[in-house]
Amino acid sequence: MKTKSTFFCALFLLLTSLTFAQKKDHSQSIISGKVNIKKYHSREDLKKMKKGELLDLYIERIEVIVNILPNIAFATKPGVTMESLGIPDTKDNKKALEENIEASTSYFDSTIEFQKKILPYSDTVDLIAAILFYESTLKALHTYDDFKKE
Repeated sequence: MKTKSTFFCALFLLLTSLTFAQKKDHSQSIISGKVNIKKYHSREDLKKMKKGELLDLYIERIEVIVNILPNIAFATKPGVTMESLGIPDTKDNKKALEENIEASTSYFDSTIEFQKKILPYSDTVDLIAAILFYESTLKALHTYDDFKKE
């Protein structure tokens, strides 16, 4: 009988300590959201597409650019955290990152809302040029590390 009570006391203490143990926060990635596009296109590929498809490609590229370009001084790929960069994981720094992510999301949402209303009025030629420009910008991210060399 004594072993049962000892066992239950030990079990109770273990469960209590697990319940009240502080959970370590996982550091949030500096780059969040969509960071890749499915395919790069040639001008000929784009000319064969309908305007609706071009609009979707345009918006997809904006999303990737909005998620990556403002943060390239830190990272060009997802998964990089403040902790992995050696940035102190303080309450102020976490709040700044959260506010940045919220602002970026808000900007993207309002931009896309505007684009969906106004972009259909754009010329197809201009839309294709913009997509090609965005894609060349995104391709350049693959060579970003070359610019870090002194």
